[in-house]
Amino acid sequence: QVRLVESGGGFVQAGGSLRLSCAVFGSFSEITTMAWFRQVPGKQRELVAGITNRGITTYSETVKGRFIISRDNNAKNTVNLQMNSLKPEDTAVYYCNSQYGLYSWGQGTQVTVSS
Repeated sequence: QVRLVESGGGFVQAGGSLRLSCAVFGSFSEITTMAWFRQVPGKQRELVAGITNRGITTYSETVKGRFIISRDNNAKNTVNLQMNSLKPEDTAVYYCNSQYGLYSWGQGTQVTVSS
């Protein structure tokens, strides 16, 4: 069973930066494509960035050029999201999971961006 633990969220002013981390515990396939998602109340969860086991990355148009997803190659059970030039519309709870949401969702980490 896989457990996902997100951390690094917080409160930041527009234009600021945050770095999120996702620790994956349990039986985890190193070939899994991992992703970061975000969700605001009343809306569907949105995939914002993904990374394959070989480091190939994809981004949603809303975050492309501002966010960077990375994977710790030494400890393949860690996935990070560097968020730069944050905007108020980036405010959400951020989650990590496989790109298809195969694992049980963690508690997420709240990111709040003030204008």
